[in-house]
Amino acid sequence: MNTQELREQTAAKLDSASAGIPSISAFIGLDGFVDEILHVVDKRENAEKYTRLPTISGYAERMAGAAGRSTNVELVSQLTKLGGNGPIMANALASLGLQVTYVGNLGYPNLHPVFADFAKRAEVHTIAEPGYTDALEFEDGKIMLGKHQSLKQVNWGNIKERFGAEKFTAKVNGASLVGFVNWTMLTYMSDIWACILKEVCPTLGGPRRKLFIDLADPEKRTKEDISLALGLINDFQKYFDVILGLNEKEGYEIGAVLGLSTSDTTPEGLKTLCAQIHKKLQIDTVVIHPTAFALASGPDGTALVQGPFTPKPKITTGAGDHFNSGFCLGKLLGFSTEQSLLTGVATSGFYVRTAQSPSAADLAGLMRNWPA
Repeated sequence: MNTQELREQTAAKLDSASAGIPSISAFIGLDGFVDEILHVVDKRENAEKYTRLPTISGYAERMAGAAGRSTNVELVSQLTKLGGNGPIMANALASLGLQVTYVGNLGYPNLHPVFADFAKRAEVHTIAEPGYTDALEFEDGKIMLGKHQSLKQVNWGNIKERFGAEKFTAKVNGASLVGFVNWTMLTYMSDIWACILKEVCPTLGGPRRKLFIDLADPEKRTKEDISLALGLINDFQKYFDVILGLNEKEGYEIGAVLGLSTSDTTPEGLKTLCAQIHKKLQIDTVVIHPTAFALASGPDGTALVQGPFTPKPKITTGAGDHFNSGFCLGKLLGFSTEQSLLTGVATSGFYVRTAQSPSAADLAGLMRNWPA
């Protein structure tokens, strides 16, 4: 599931492919958030020192204890950073060395300052104000509190007016990888996809491109909405090699919408579910990334790879988006599904340990010096 031989082989392939990575282009969108990373105070000892509430279950108990009484919760800001599935994934792809173009809601008419460094790494276009997220981070996960009012401005009309229909088509046509992420929060995304399928896809020429799609926690959307989105994703396979990325929770949710059994929650059970989702959707690849490992079902079969799990991450917000960027890099370089999974878990593993996006050389180094 993750052998030294696999890591050595993949690191060697990364080294040999590194010179060609800067020639690979990616066109990613369409969301944008300003993320504030926060810790919840358990006990405050003095003005400077406090003990962090470590777990979501502990936070839930405190909230439940406040029912009928009220309570006060102190949040301590750790970091304010660019957020949203798209910007984080695109920023990670740029760090890996790809030529990246991004369009999304990053501030309008002017770019929000939090995206300034991103705009130095990638060609960035903004069509609306960003959303805002308070990310409460715990040792066992995170709670994302979002303010999404501005995301309604991310629609096909604004994309055409503020970015340009011809420019959009040209960017898709010139990209090796196209990514449309955060379907759940972008309530007009299905409409945008339908317009792209009608207006853009029939004009595409050249070799087939890869299209990465991340639904991003669809629990709050109706079964009918999710089914419509899955149908559109299937329609994209006519024009792209489609990769659908899911975390563990999303995997079970999509399995349930498709009428599949989700009762077996073991790694092998999840691997079987992934293969069944793949068969149902009839797209190129379905990938699911829990915290400690990742698995996928692709044209060359199914695979599961353990990640470099750490119980004390420096950051967790954006780990999934970093996995997605690493997995897509592997696919773009022609790696097997298993090797692409390793590239994905190495990318997220490096990020949560360092709070920095890795380069391709960083990935090869981590594979050769794998944490115990």
